[in-house]
Amino acid sequence: MHASVYSALQQLMAATAWPMTKPTGFGSFHLLWLFIVVPAAVFIAWKLRGLGEKGNRRLLIGIGLFLAVCEVYKQLFYFFYIENGSYPWGIFPFQLCSVPMYLCIIAPLLKKGKLQRGMYHFMVLFNLLGGLAAMIEISGLSHEYWTLTLHAFIWHTILLFIGLYLGFSRHTSVTKTDFKLACLTFIGLSVVAFSINVVIGQILGHEGINMFFVGPENSPLVIFEDIAERFGWYVSTLLYIPVVCLGAGVIYLPFSYFKKKAKVAVK
Repeated sequence: MHASVYSALQQLMAATAWPMTKPTGFGSFHLLWLFIVVPAAVFIAWKLRGLGEKGNRRLLIGIGLFLAVCEVYKQLFYFFYIENGSYPWGIFPFQLCSVPMYLCIIAPLLKKGKLQRGMYHFMVLFNLLGGLAAMIEISGLSHEYWTLTLHAFIWHTILLFIGLYLGFSRHTSVTKTDFKLACLTFIGLSVVAFSINVVIGQILGHEGINMFFVGPENSPLVIFEDIAERFGWYVSTLLYIPVVCLGAGVIYLPFSYFKKKAKVAVK
């Protein structure tokens, strides 16, 4: 990278490094977000549920591009400001909650079929699950800088919005088949994540990369970390994947129920 460009980006990141006290769980920042921003996202998702194919495509692609811009900023901030020119591979953008950045752009451009259905229902079930979990336990969203904290809170609120919007809309049916397709999409993405972990972590030797927490590095997640340390990462992963699918099943049940009710009402 040219020295002047490097210096300009470094200065820009430093100029936006506004310090803050990390928000605490159910503190004032968290509560304001829960009672103002999150309900607004739910309301907008409900109001937009009637969008047709063209509107749906524009909305999802627009969200995907917005997320991409936000992610570029985050990557630059870590590289130029926090790590001072060293890349922290642990933030490589392919975690479970990073995937909508790609799917929002790819899925609407696909022809209608199992692949698109799998992606849409993955965003309804798995990313809605991730967004809800993050909004309840915010330690992973809280940072010492305003920009990073806002990035994390906005990002996971958008996950909630995408999941609710697609779940409310006529672009998903949330049947048993759709649940299976969403789980298969999750497993397929987990394979991609594992491949990234192996190539970057094991072959290229960069530590701290564990996309989707599927190994070969031990999971940092509660319970699964203990399982990995005692029985190995592969045992932890083989338990982790069905547990996440089970969590997605909890999201599936109410959507499936109300979708069926809506069909009966229309008839």
